[in-house]
Amino acid sequence: PKTIAQREIPLEAAEILDLDGTLFDSMWVWNQVDLDFLGKRGFEVPDDYTKAIAHMDAHRTARYTIDRFGLNEDIDDIVNEWFEMAKDKYAYDVICKQGAYEYVEKLHNQGVKIAIATSSDKVLFEKTLERTGLNKFIDAVVMVKEVNKGKSHPDVYLEAARRLGTNPCDTVVYEDILAGILGAKKGGFKTAAVYEERSKEDEKEILKECDYYIDSFINFL
Repeated sequence: PKTIAQREIPLEAAEILDLDGTLFDSMWVWNQVDLDFLGKRGFEVPDDYTKAIAHMDAHRTARYTIDRFGLNEDIDDIVNEWFEMAKDKYAYDVICKQGAYEYVEKLHNQGVKIAIATSSDKVLFEKTLERTGLNKFIDAVVMVKEVNKGKSHPDVYLEAARRLGTNPCDTVVYEDILAGILGAKKGGFKTAAVYEERSKEDEKEILKECDYYIDSFINFL
C-alpha cells in the first residue's frame, strides 16, 4: 500500500482517528487489566481474547467475558472494575505514540477536520486528551457505545463523518486493528493502518486491506 507521505492531503479532507493503539500508547494498560481481572478469577488470558474484544465497547466486552468464562457477575460492575483499574493510568501515565501529537497538529494546521472514533469511554480518555494537549485539535469525538455497534461495522465512522460534515470518500480512517480497517471500508472510507504490536498477527491481512500504512508517525512529519 501507499504511505501517507505519498499523498497530498487536500485542505477540505477530514481524518478520523482511533485512540487506543493508534494515537495513544495505551495497550499495555489493557494487557495488565486483562491479566489482573481474569487472574483474580482463576483464569489465564486466552490467546484469542484480545482480538475477540478489540472492536467492542466496554459493555459488549463485559457481556462477552461473562459468557465466555461463565461468570456470575453484573455487566456494570465488571465495567466499573475495569475502569477503576485503568483510570489512574490514563490520567497520569498513558502518552501519545511517538510523533502522533505532532502529526495531528500538522493536520490541524493544514485546516483538516479531525474526529476521534473510539471504543473507549470518556471517563478514561478525556483526561488523557487534555493532558497531552490533543483535545485542542479535535473537532468531534464519537464513542462506539453511542452507535451501539462495534468497529467491525461502519457506524461509528459514519457518525464521525456526519459530525464533521464530510463524505466518507473524502475521509481517511486511521486504525490499528483489522476489524476497524474492514469496518471503515464497509462505509466507503479510505483507510490508514497504524502499526501496533498487539495487532501483529493480523499484519499481513491489514496490509492487504488498508489504503495507506504508517509504521511510525515519526516517519510522516
